[in-house]
Amino acid sequence: MATCLLTGPAMAHGDVVPQSVNTSTLPQLGEKWLPANPFSEGPAHAEALRIGTSAYNQNCARCHGLEAISGGIAPNLRKIDGDCMDLADQAKKMACYKETDEYFVGTVRRGRVRDGRVYMPPFEGILNQEAIWSIKTYLETRREP
Repeated sequence: MATCLLTGPAMAHGDVVPQSVNTSTLPQLGEKWLPANPFSEGPAHAEALRIGTSAYNQNCARCHGLEAISGGIAPNLRKIDGDCMDLADQAKKMACYKETDEYFVGTVRRGRVRDGRVYMPPFEGILNQEAIWSIKTYLETRREP
């Protein structure tokens, strides 16, 4: 979903090597994965956005498109939480965003395989929590209205 790379050949999209993401300037989140994006707002937002923009372009744009504008190879990530945006009830909206965050992180970590074909390679152990949440922070700025 969020990226299209493996440490070796990416079965679905050719030979690519993931780029390292330096997240040392962000608050370190620990081993336990958070259920919602901690960088959506707050003091680390701007730095997460800077890192996430670069990380997306290095690791995700090949499949999901420059500036998250999909060319049809992979899902359009500007629409990932589009269903949440129209909810009037703030509590339901926040629950929807949290659910989308969990889906996003799960997909990036474990990838997607269907009928034995790799559609999204797993990034568990390649991208840390701070890098994945930074990419999600970037995608939140690319939402389609």
